[in-house]
Amino acid sequence: MNAPSGRLAENVTTFVRALRAAGLPVGTGAALTAVAAVRAGSLERRDDVRAALSAVLVARREEIVVFEQVFDLFWRRRGFLDEAAGAPAGPRGEAEPAKPRPGAARVASVMFTAEPAPDVSEPSIERDARQAVSDLESLRTRDFAQMSAFELAEADAAIARLTLPGDRRVTRRLAPDPSGRVLDPRASFRRSLRAGGGGIALARRAPTAKPPPVVAICDVSGSMSDYTRVFLHFLHALSGRRRVNSFLFGTRLTDVTRALRAKDIDEALADCSAAVPDWSGGTRIAQSLHSFNKHWARRVLGQGAILLLFTDGLERGDPADLAAEMGRVKRFSRRVIWVNPLLRFGGFEAKALGIRTMLPFVDEFRPIHNLAAIADLCAALSRPGRGDADPKRWLRRAA
Repeated sequence: MNAPSGRLAENVTTFVRALRAAGLPVGTGAALTAVAAVRAGSLERRDDVRAALSAVLVARREEIVVFEQVFDLFWRRRGFLDEAAGAPAGPRGEAEPAKPRPGAARVASVMFTAEPAPDVSEPSIERDARQAVSDLESLRTRDFAQMSAFELAEADAAIARLTLPGDRRVTRRLAPDPSGRVLDPRASFRRSLRAGGGGIALARRAPTAKPPPVVAICDVSGSMSDYTRVFLHFLHALSGRRRVNSFLFGTRLTDVTRALRAKDIDEALADCSAAVPDWSGGTRIAQSLHSFNKHWARRVLGQGAILLLFTDGLERGDPADLAAEMGRVKRFSRRVIWVNPLLRFGGFEAKALGIRTMLPFVDEFRPIHNLAAIADLCAALSRPGRGDADPKRWLRRAA
């Protein structure tokens, strides 16, 4: 097929580029097929063009949301920017503010802040590989709070590519294994019947191994807002590898485990935001931990679960209540790893009363402010590690 020419081909190709920048896996072949599909159909109605492009460019159900938003924005449907910002499209007072649609932030950033496509007529300049490595290293160590929207998108992609923990823990459940030490009488007798009862080929079983579950309790108060979104990206990526139960809290505790199981990360974050009424508000750590211990601890902290506690520890309540709740969490968990963005400061000291109260019940105390810290957290989930993460050294400093 010859390369298509004309205004139609140019517009469809630009639209395919926008879809690719928004995260849909569409290539050059898809662009050629899309042009042919639009030409074969009717151009009089926009819905016909939408149906033709959707049939060619959308391969999975979760991609429909992004496709619809890019299509509407590309053809200048009025009111998209208001929807992306979460405000009503019509005059004020006519409707309640609608929540942002899944993927709206990603699409808006692609369509309005993306760099222009390079001019193919200009000779391309090959970047030095050392400069690319330097940029990657800079991104690994840059604070999430100081990143631009483009750098945050790069960080999210890097989190999805991280080598996630692959440790496995032996359970009491048995499975067929020729080299196992436990005899399986039922399977052995079934084998003897197949052979006519002349002999018995012994069947054996052995304990199975699977990754221990992870339980995450995340602070979404205003002081944590610069880091909450990136940490939720990490939990979303981790949930594809093992069982993860996620809870968000500000002034109350909310279970968002089901919301974070959505395949599209923007859809997952939109569902989490809609489910948490106290997002970016105040924080009550002791009260939220009490709710977790009362309703969830026995249900989710079994099978050697690892607890991830994501908070800055700035609690204004009674330290005795906080210590009691942390003690209960510690008894139910195999390990408690506290990740705190305040550790990004070089001169950090555990002087706050809430932090000093929580540290004795923690196995590891880690930062969570950049990609390097998240990579270290992945390694810590695979194997216990103290060293700089030992909470006792912070208590000695504060003494």
